[in-house]
Amino acid sequence: MQEFELEVLDFIKDHIKNGFLDTVMPIITMCGNLGIFWVAVALIISAKAKYRRCSITMLIGLIAGVLIGNLFIKNAVRRDRPCWIIELQNMLIDNPQDFSFPSGHTLSSFCAAAILFYYDKRLGIPSFGIAALIAFSRMYLYVHFPTDIVGGALLGIVIACLTIKITDKYIFKSKLPS
Repeated sequence: MQEFELEVLDFIKDHIKNGFLDTVMPIITMCGNLGIFWVAVALIISAKAKYRRCSITMLIGLIAGVLIGNLFIKNAVRRDRPCWIIELQNMLIDNPQDFSFPSGHTLSSFCAAAILFYYDKRLGIPSFGIAALIAFSRMYLYVHFPTDIVGGALLGIVIACLTIKITDKYIFKSKLPS
């Protein structure tokens, strides 16, 4: 499987990679660093009372994602990154020091997008587009395998669903978004 995944990454490198994307993809991936883009979104939308539940749920989901994905699963699976297996001459970002599976950038992005979608589809739909861009940037930059991305997206959505259920039941004590 890993050989096929390296072929996918090499296809991106050989057929999609270009000067414009070499400039844009590190910026896009930086939006996923520590979930900072999504934390900023949560804080900004919290200014409106109708989005406070969504904001709180997003922040709880992002924290859960870091604990489950980055601290527990990454260290349990201990998967090497593609850039550790095949050294690239000109990496566009610093070589990450943590393990590869699941992609934390993808996990946090899909978790936040799913929560936004639950509370407001008009915010959620474009959020999934941003999440997909951040996820693709991780493969473009050769720091994640495709299965790291798929695993991160699925885990992010599962964490979002569980966070929504838990916050609705124990924090907000209702099932209706406000």
